[in-house]
Amino acid sequence: MRRKLAAGNWKMNGDADLLDELATLTAGQGDDAPEILICPPYPFLAHAVALSDGSPVGVGAQDCHASASGAFTGDVSAPMIAEIGAQAVIVGHSERRQGHGESDADIRAKAEAVWAAGLTAILCIGESEEERLGNNTLDIIAAQLNASTPNGASADKLVIAYEPIWAIGTGRVPTLEQIIETHDMIRNELIERFGNEGAMISVLYGGSVKASNAAEIFTARNVDGALVGGASLKAADFQPIIDALQAS
Repeated sequence: MRRKLAAGNWKMNGDADLLDELATLTAGQGDDAPEILICPPYPFLAHAVALSDGSPVGVGAQDCHASASGAFTGDVSAPMIAEIGAQAVIVGHSERRQGHGESDADIRAKAEAVWAAGLTAILCIGESEEERLGNNTLDIIAAQLNASTPNGASADKLVIAYEPIWAIGTGRVPTLEQIIETHDMIRNELIERFGNEGAMISVLYGGSVKASNAAEIFTARNVDGALVGGASLKAADFQPIIDALQAS
């Protein structure tokens, strides 16, 4: 059975007080909660790990460098992230691809670094609005998936997150049929490349996921959870999404 995962990406938001929301979130989980992951900004990673210790809530980072060490001022390596007790790293988010010019090859190298450090890579893929309107979505997504994902992927070290760029933070969401079509294609690509292991790799949907639409999104086949942005900043907003995933 594939893992159900609700992952929250806090991006560059909040301050130390935001960790109170994490404490509330961890206290609110029962034994049957799905897998939950919070990815705070780097300065709060160690604090988040300490707060979540012993709870169903894990902690991940929002990015890493492809090298394990070196003269890379301002960067953070996957082994550093692993050393403080985090479990996962987001790689390939569209805000990194666009804002920092990261290529599929860059993301593949980062995913390999994440695996080498014993962590799970949450690998993001997604199309622009222009690509969606040009009916190129499936081709674009398949190309990103195959070029960004290293060989040797397995369900314990890779999660795919499909995030249409035009839906991130806009309040706009693809139709359920569009989500199903894209997730089905991703699943087929994973199985074709990785066989039975590809059938077990979790695929998340991301892009304006909130309490009001989560339950419907989770009815879609091959949607195993969500990568959530703004709605993960407050426990009161994130918990209904977790509950909807648990009930799916």
